[in-house]
Amino acid sequence: MRLPVKEVRPGGERITEREITEPVDLCLESGRLNPAGVGWTRTPLHRTQLRGWGRNKRFEYWSIVTPTLIFTMNISHHDYRANVSVTHIDRSTYEEIRQGGNTWLPRRGGLKDRRIGEPMEASRKGVVVRMTPAGAGTLLYARSARIDVDVRVLAEEGHESMGVVVPWNDRHFQYTKKDNCLRAEGVIEVDGVTHEIDSATAYAVHDRGRGRWPYFTFWNWGAGNGRTTNGEELGLQFGGKWTDGTPSTENWVRVDGRLSKISEHLDWRYDRNDWLAPWTLRGPGVAVDFTPQRHLRHLFDRWIIMSRGDTCFGHFSGIIELADGDVVEFNDVFGHVEEVERRW
Repeated sequence: MRLPVKEVRPGGERITEREITEPVDLCLESGRLNPAGVGWTRTPLHRTQLRGWGRNKRFEYWSIVTPTLIFTMNISHHDYRANVSVTHIDRSTYEEIRQGGNTWLPRRGGLKDRRIGEPMEASRKGVVVRMTPAGAGTLLYARSARIDVDVRVLAEEGHESMGVVVPWNDRHFQYTKKDNCLRAEGVIEVDGVTHEIDSATAYAVHDRGRGRWPYFTFWNWGAGNGRTTNGEELGLQFGGKWTDGTPSTENWVRVDGRLSKISEHLDWRYDRNDWLAPWTLRGPGVAVDFTPQRHLRHLFDRWIIMSRGDTCFGHFSGIIELADGDVVEFNDVFGHVEEVERRW
């Protein structure tokens, strides 16, 4: 199997998705997909008890954006390989500092299918990363030779986040939880220079994944935080390729705390020969443009195992018509888009 399993039609296409409102298992006792788990949620309701070995993918990813920097931290476990990383990007120069590395044939380590509320921790090559739930928020901690992090991500009780299960078949499927418009405060120290993280200007994004992926994988992801033209707080979340041809999408928008699902497979257009050319995202109710400022590429290629990521930072502008008929308009919302290809 290769992703996408089916190309989306030009201009995108609407689908019907089911909202899940009660706790549900992701897997059956056999380890295969539980059909009752296919759908989306406003709060984490899926019990992600993956079974077996070899195709499982578990990951936790956080990013923090301030007017001066971009910080990311990651713990991932793919059965045969685990990765821990922290990254700092200076927004004035887009110079990148990346710390971390892989462990081959690791123990499960810090990413067991734990109950919500339990901490996660992993280390590799002198990098220690810890993510500790604290009330409705999360404490982010990292130590490495060049980057130290002590940040609290803030979330109010009742904060909504999108969870969705994407089924390719009963053996290959993914649960993802995406969250945005999360304020953050604390300290990030880079090469001895302290950066104060102010909750008035810092936004955090969270990406959680638990699933069983096919070997050949391809996806787009886009996310941003800012304000609508009317001044409401805005969170943008777009995805594509990996969901195309399935009954699920990971597209939604948050306006002043309320999440609205976009049940549309979007038509992503961009130039792989010129990553800094404009990107467009189109669907029956979506007309979004992305103007890149900077492009970064990451490539890990060991023939059988390969990971390529082309990420652009820049600004979103556009109009989204919600299912209830309301229209959301926005200009110059900072965020990122990416194309990722993997053999894993």
